[in-house]
Amino acid sequence: MNSSSYNIVSLIRRKRDGGNLTKDEIQFLIDSYTRDELPDYQMSAFLMAVFLRGMNDEEASAIAYAMLHSGKVMDLSEVPGIKVDKHSTGGVGDKLSLILAPIVAAAGVPVPMISGRGLGHTGGTLDKLESIPGFDVNLDLVRYVEVIKKHNVVFIGQTEDIAPADKRLYALRDVTATVECIPLIASSIMSKKLAEGIDALVLDVKYGSGAFIKDIEEAGVLARRLVDIGTEFKKNTVAYLTNMDQPLGYKIGNWFEVEESIECLRGEWPDDVREITLLLSGAMIWLGGKAATLNEGIELAIRHVEDGSALRKLREIVEEQGGDTGMIDNPENYPKAAHQAAFTADADGFVTGIDAYSVGMASLELGAGRREKKQPIDPTAGIILHKKLGDEVKKGETIAVLHTNKADMLSVARNLMQNAYKLGSAAPKPGVLISRTVDAKGIHPFDYNEVPALKT
Repeated sequence: MNSSSYNIVSLIRRKRDGGNLTKDEIQFLIDSYTRDELPDYQMSAFLMAVFLRGMNDEEASAIAYAMLHSGKVMDLSEVPGIKVDKHSTGGVGDKLSLILAPIVAAAGVPVPMISGRGLGHTGGTLDKLESIPGFDVNLDLVRYVEVIKKHNVVFIGQTEDIAPADKRLYALRDVTATVECIPLIASSIMSKKLAEGIDALVLDVKYGSGAFIKDIEEAGVLARRLVDIGTEFKKNTVAYLTNMDQPLGYKIGNWFEVEESIECLRGEWPDDVREITLLLSGAMIWLGGKAATLNEGIELAIRHVEDGSALRKLREIVEEQGGDTGMIDNPENYPKAAHQAAFTADADGFVTGIDAYSVGMASLELGAGRREKKQPIDPTAGIILHKKLGDEVKKGETIAVLHTNKADMLSVARNLMQNAYKLGSAAPKPGVLISRTVDAKGIHPFDYNEVPALKT
């Protein structure tokens, strides 16, 4: 297919006017852009037309297919077992990949995990892993296969060979105000995940103040689109809608989240992290064929934490990828930021609301995140929460401790925390963390009664 196959302006116009494009037409656009035959200004116009007019299911699958095949699609057939990965749409304090990947690998399910970096108020798995001194996420694809064959788990970043069209399109979307578009989000996620060589995928689609998608119904639309694409590509795919109206766990920031992950693998779980991690781990073990039901998968996940095998698996992969295992064995020895400051309550009451987005931005200002992709981050910066939704506080009591090497940013971060926390005279009723399941059959309310292991 060459650059004269279609009239690019006609394709842009049709999408602008609400029409649909064929699979071949979408393939042509993606191929032309990847080969530098279609300029940024025309692809920007097409992306904005998609943003405003949307895409149908066939178009979303077509763009995912085109981006997937713009680079190398990994063949992991030489790795025994059903390969299963997990993807989260992102949130504040979301360190779940660091916990669940070792759990699932310890259960005998291969986990090929190609992860991303943080941008804006959400953290990235790669940045967290690189806070472990020496940990190398830049493995080539030959080494990627070697490591997963040896350990059942590997953590790497997206290489130049994996979905290069997506990498270019995402950078363009980021500067053309077209990021928040469900068909483009879905195709971007799935092109990378399908390129990993997986057989099945578990999706954690978040909604609420700390998520990119605030509304649960809109999150459901995204989850359905993701599952539909996975199903069309013959990958067993399931998604769960989970609440991100407050940070996950108590520690926010790159090393802090590694530290809390180690605590979780030692069995010292915050309730919210435990619930969602066990759900996703259990689902991966179930889809990986090591459990007959989701509940049995959760039971196995619990067992691998309790017997220490999951923590040993984390230590094993840290050692394999060049990391300092001393920091896994003795996380208390990790260097500390130069400045710590308490954020305290200005009145008695109960925590009735936490704007997770503001907490994430406070962590960013302290040095734990980046505004631009190449901006360095400080692994020692972040926030340790002492109070979460429903907790009682007294005037002057510590709500959180801010850690930074940038003393001049403490007042900015403290103001963001002030905006984030709402106090009231009575504790709010606890809400549910997991609201819906999305699979090939549709969207269903999540039934806690069907997974008693989650509450034991």
